Amino acid sequence: MRTAIKRTVVTLLIIALSLGIGYAYDFVRDKIDRHLYPRDYREYVERYSAMYGVPEHIVYAVIKVESKFVSNAVSHAGAVGLMQITPDTFDWLMMRQKEDMDTGMLYDPETNIRYGVYYLSYLYQEFGLWNSVFAAYNAGPNRVKEWREDPAYADVNGALTDIPIPETKAYTKKVEKAANIYQKLYYSGTAE
Repeated sequence: MRTAIKRTVVTLLIIALSLGIGYAYDFVRDKIDRHLYPRDYREYVERYSAMYGVPEHIVYAVIKVESKFVSNAVSHAGAVGLMQITPDTFDWLMMRQKEDMDTGMLYDPETNIRYGVYYLSYLYQEFGLWNSVFAAYNAGPNRVKEWREDPAYADVNGALTDIPIPETKAYTKKVEKAANIYQKLYYSGTAE
């Protein structure tokens, strides 16, 4: 009888230890993920996401992939700031907003996020599907319009099934992955 009690106690201890390790792993994994997928510039993201109707997790995903939250980032193509907006795109967006600013304002986090979110909103109104929006953000809306009309690249509903530019294809996958992670970490309804 003593042996049976010892086995039961040992079994219960093993189960408790296993549960504790599992909870500890989840806790540590969550902390690591939140460190790798931050929500820097939250005030601006919240403000302009609400203003332009773009989900916050989408904005954070674009910033994460575009600049890794480095406000003075500059790409090989000359895109600037957190959301990597080119001066030409900035000029076009300012024209649409009936504003005029110096291109150097792209380094200002609030301005960059405001115009980046506005551009995402514009692209979503144009395409209605986030994978097309991400592709257009990277390769330009005219290319995406062409791809959506070609059955080799899009289904009958206009959803991209293939992207012919490897860089844009990889970019779109990265943003989709980051958006899913942000959604899970911060917007699943259980976490702040």
